[in-house]
Amino acid sequence: MTLVSIPNLDLVVSPVDNNVHWNLANYRRQGFQNLHTIGRYVTSFRSQRVLPFRKDIDWTIGERPDVARFLSAPHFSGFVVARDDRVLYESYASDFGPDRPHATMSITKVTLNIMLGRCVADGLLDLDRRVKEYLPEIGTGYGEATVRAVADMNVVNNYSESSNVPGATPWFSVEAAAGLRSPPDDGIELTIRSVLRGITGDDLVNRTGHLIYKTASTELLGWIVERVSKRPLSSWLIEIVEGAGLEGSFHIACDPEGVPLLGGGASLSARDLARVGLLFARRGKGVDGRSVADAAFIEETRRDPGPPWPKPREGMYYSRQTTTNGTWIGHGGFGGQYLLANPDTGIVVVYMAVFENHSGDSGEFYPPLIHMMADLAADEGPTLQHRIKQDTSGT
Repeated sequence: MTLVSIPNLDLVVSPVDNNVHWNLANYRRQGFQNLHTIGRYVTSFRSQRVLPFRKDIDWTIGERPDVARFLSAPHFSGFVVARDDRVLYESYASDFGPDRPHATMSITKVTLNIMLGRCVADGLLDLDRRVKEYLPEIGTGYGEATVRAVADMNVVNNYSESSNVPGATPWFSVEAAAGLRSPPDDGIELTIRSVLRGITGDDLVNRTGHLIYKTASTELLGWIVERVSKRPLSSWLIEIVEGAGLEGSFHIACDPEGVPLLGGGASLSARDLARVGLLFARRGKGVDGRSVADAAFIEETRRDPGPPWPKPREGMYYSRQTTTNGTWIGHGGFGGQYLLANPDTGIVVVYMAVFENHSGDSGEFYPPLIHMMADLAADEGPTLQHRIKQDTSGT
């Protein structure tokens, strides 16, 4: 007797809008909180030693109208403000909490800034060399572009984050390769790097005047890092997890070959995401004095940025797999999330959310959220200002 299987319901693709089931509006919140169990291929890393957080709550943060607005939004999940080993403020939705993992989507990209910086500092990588010099097998979509242009989202090719561009390689191909949706009906099992090799292009120069966001660029950079360092990406991620001193697990979706989805596959708690952000706030220093990221590269990231974001994000630029305004470094994630770190004050702010609208996003939402987080990280509040003055005076 032959037993007949059915498709995995979480990974079924809607015929209406080509969206995967866990990412539909009715199921997205549950999907974001359980993506580490939904993906077909997921690996986890956990640190041997943990950066302990102690509460030092500044209640005036929660009284700010701009903060209260975002904490009362229906899509809100979690919020953390941290500095050094202290949580200055945190808040969570009723269905979330400090130890619960949550999909971080494109915030995962900041790990590439750490990897690139180390490779440049070690003399393994020149950002001004062309991609084909490191990956001779790559296709026309990236071969003639410089690594810097790829890192700054400054390349034109036929890859698109949308599925509505005729003839383009869509994001959904990468999503399927990473086991986050059912594979194509032709039965071909995609891999992240097979998708990258299939991306084509002609004139790769970006003349739009702003960045062209491509998650494929992040996956390509991970391939380059692995090639020049002769280290698997899992080894790099273990080093970051250990250096940040994460308390819980760092889960990340992978493809069938074990290549992690660095462009948007990580799930971790809000507190642990703050610990990752603290690596930038401390200019690359990890726990126990580890050198996790390169301080000079972090400084160049915010002082020598790439192309600007279009409206309504005036004054923000994309730089080496992060966003910056010249002071803070951060990144957003699909669904309403943001991580922001200020190396000048050492303050990190994390906001996690899940939009339950059709698209799963809202362009108008991010600018006021980012400005609120930047104000907090810049030490705009009197209580924070007093605390930092105490810290720097040694009292």
